[in-house]
Amino acid sequence: MTTPEITLATPTDRDAVVGTLVAAFVKDPILRHLFPDDATYPHYAATFFGNLFDKRVHRSSIWMLGGGASVAVWEPPDAGHASTDADPDYPADVLARVRGYDEVVHAALPAYPFWYLGVLGTHPDSAGRGWGRVVMRAGLDQAAAEGLPAILETSNPGNVELYRHAGWEEMGYLAEPVPTWIMQQPPR
Repeated sequence: MTTPEITLATPTDRDAVVGTLVAAFVKDPILRHLFPDDATYPHYAATFFGNLFDKRVHRSSIWMLGGGASVAVWEPPDAGHASTDADPDYPADVLARVRGYDEVVHAALPAYPFWYLGVLGTHPDSAGRGWGRVVMRAGLDQAAAEGLPAILETSNPGNVELYRHAGWEEMGYLAEPVPTWIMQQPPR
């Protein structure tokens, strides 16, 4: 099977991208910390990923392939690494978790310019094809073209080794509120 072409997401791709990310992160430790209730997870996760999509789509920093089956949501260095600014329809407890996690992670990020891989996800129906690594490469190539490092964070212990094999190095660890590894790929 050939790998589909990598494209930049446009506003018309919102539903496909959000649907992929909601499905891809259903067991992710961070997302389940933020949205622990199975009944409300789909709605709150869709709001969360939709908010990220809306902030990044016009920055030409969301790459996808397979019609949105695999997605990399990057934040360019000039974006200021702003918080997710959670949607106001979250209940107070959910909003507090989202903002609290956001503050902890962003306080741990370096002060120098970098490309930030905020979200990398492949729909479970397309998992195991290596598409995540392929779509991630588009942002890494952009960072390299600018001579900048790339940074990501993951709370999934299984992903740490996958990222290491893709050239990422651990640069920090957060024990709370969810064990999280911060990783960097130096400029190439």
